[in-house]
Formats: sequence, C-alpha cells, structure tokens
Amino acid sequence: MSAKENVLRKIRILITNQFDSPEEAFQFFDSDKDGRLRKTEIKKLLRSAEVNGFLSGFIANELLKGYDKSSDETISWEEFKVAITELELELEKKL
Repeated sequence: MSAKENVLRKIRILITNQFDSPEEAFQFFDSDKDGRLRKTEIKKLLRSAEVNGFLSGFIANELLKGYDKSSDETISWEEFKVAITELELELEKKL
C-alpha cells in the first residue's frame, strides 16, 4: 500500500468510525466555525486520523494545493465534498 493510499484509508476510517457523515466531520474540525478548514484544522484532522505529525504538515499543504479551488488557503465544505468523493472513488478502485 502506497503512502497516499495509507493516508486516504486512515481518513476514511476516521470519518466512518467517529462521525455519522462527512459533513459532521467537517463541522467538528472547523474549530472556528467559519465554514472553512484552515491548514491548522486540516492538520488536526490528519492527526486524529493517526497520520504522523511530521507528515501531517506536508499532507495538509498537498490537500490545500489539490482542493483549494478558490485559492484562499482554506478548504470549504464544497471543496471538502469533492475531496471525500475522490477519496471514496480511489479506495473503491483498490478493492
């Protein structure tokens, strides 16, 4: 399993085991309740998914690069939904 697949699997496990929906997970990690996940909030999500602390900063940057379509250094709920959908599709291909 590649590092990317491992991270995706950990995020999926976190969301499905600890939350009723991806939206509930998003709201939980949106600590300032502004409807956007900042890098620090994304890192908190990754740490909760048991992604190594060193890697969480790098992966948070990559997630922002890949999904922050509004270029505001945050991930909105709409952008998060796209990421979750892609995560599900990627994992389904592997099964």
